[in-house]
Amino acid sequence: MVGQRRFVLETGLAAEIAAIVEPRIEALGFRLVRVNVTGRNGSTVQIMAERPDGRITIGECEMISRDLSPALDVLDPMAGKYHLEVSSPGIDRPLVRPSDFENWASQEARIELKEPVDGHRRLRGRLEGYTDGEVRLAVSDLPGATGPQVIGLPPALISSARLVMTDELIREDLRRSKANIENAKADDGSQDDDGDMEVETGHGPDRG
Repeated sequence: MVGQRRFVLETGLAAEIAAIVEPRIEALGFRLVRVNVTGRNGSTVQIMAERPDGRITIGECEMISRDLSPALDVLDPMAGKYHLEVSSPGIDRPLVRPSDFENWASQEARIELKEPVDGHRRLRGRLEGYTDGEVRLAVSDLPGATGPQVIGLPPALISSARLVMTDELIREDLRRSKANIENAKADDGSQDDDGDMEVETGHGPDRG
């Protein structure tokens, strides 16, 4: 079975926050995708999360946000007031686990490397899965190549990776969303409200 631990990890302040929130997110039955700290709206902590099946609902984002807020208040990794956002990974999602590269095989991805491969630190190509401990990517613009070449990338070499927004990806995401809704209806008669979503809450030690 393809491993579920993330190998694309945060650095600096985002890594400190990830160390706080990831165990709590997992205890709720979800997986952390990414933590990002930005200067938007003064200061914003963006947390992407998902269920093991890769989906998440608005209600689940709200539940995660309510759980994380007290822990972040107590441990206080951010200086001053900030906003906490919990969201789905989105359609052009980051790829952070071996299973992500398996689940989205045949889709286009953009990968940034820590060190150049054949003179390239940024690669774009079609995902061919995860095999023998390497990400497989079919790349068309390698030097001397006459067509797409499948290369293997060790996880330790990858700085970041995400899907590329294409018509094919949008169709596949819609297909998966529809199948997820049908499965939810079959299970309990309710419609799932997942998709590309974001829940924002005011947060920070000086919040009134």
